[in-house]
Amino acid sequence: MPRNTVLSLTAAALAGATLALPAAAQDATLTVYTYDSFTADWGPGPLVEEAFEAECGCDIAFVTVADGVAMLNRVRLEGENTDADIVLGLDTNLMQAARETGLFAPHDIALDRVDVPGGWDDATFVPYDYGYFAFMYDTEAIDTPPQSLAELVAAGPELKIAIQDPRTSTPGLGLLLWMKAVFGDEAADAWAALEDNVLTVTPGWSESYGLFTQGEVPMVLSYTTSTAYHRIAEGTDRYAAAAFEEGHYLQIELAARTVKAADNPLAAEFLAFMTGPGFQDAIPETNWMYPAGEISEPLDPAFSDLVEPAETLILSPETVAENRKAWIDEWLAVMSR
Repeated sequence: MPRNTVLSLTAAALAGATLALPAAAQDATLTVYTYDSFTADWGPGPLVEEAFEAECGCDIAFVTVADGVAMLNRVRLEGENTDADIVLGLDTNLMQAARETGLFAPHDIALDRVDVPGGWDDATFVPYDYGYFAFMYDTEAIDTPPQSLAELVAAGPELKIAIQDPRTSTPGLGLLLWMKAVFGDEAADAWAALEDNVLTVTPGWSESYGLFTQGEVPMVLSYTTSTAYHRIAEGTDRYAAAAFEEGHYLQIELAARTVKAADNPLAAEFLAFMTGPGFQDAIPETNWMYPAGEISEPLDPAFSDLVEPAETLILSPETVAENRKAWIDEWLAVMSR
């Protein structure tokens, strides 16, 4: 057979294969809003992008903002004109506020692979990881860290900490709720006492954690799993999480599809993909959180002896949505004195 005939038949076969692909997968782009650390070279984004694109025959376009709070604010401002198909990086503390926007569509995926503390059955939001807030400390600067949130509050100005702003940061909001869960109606007094310890309040986690690792501050608000990062990625036990006797506040990170993408099969495919190994295998050692779905390999042993909360603290999404503004105003009134 002449070579040009073979090439013509091959081209026709490839064209036929392309036409056989689902319409949504041909030259399709799935736009995912997320936070900037997710898409960093060292974050899970590049691995997730490669794995999902190989499966879907589509392109993922990540659009990043600083944090989950900023992400929700952006989607709210954009309204029905948002470019987002998927919003990835909300959490249980923002879930009800996100639901009340009316901009997120229910999913129809199975949740049998989802495994988070307390279980999960929400019809709109799908978890992809979880962790516990903690104060990391530098063992070369602090011999004995506070053993409780109450002890930290009472430590006095000699012990400096870095925290994040609850208006712009999901960890910052997490600390606000942790304080409220522990101190209740006396939270304002606790903040007033803690204010003397606060060296700086940063807009997001990255800025404050950078100050911590640069030696500018000996304690910083982060996660119990940050210890695993330092052990695995840096081979050091220098940085550790302080175990607090009242317990630690739980954060479950979530994704959802927008109303705009309700009929987009790629959005549903991504949410289902997110609960399996193609996505979940990337989480522990790039996002440094616990996986919320099925993984193909056991966690590194460095995860096995992290701080185990004496109690898991979490307020309902409805309670957070109802009180969030008032509690932030309370925080602002104290911290701006």
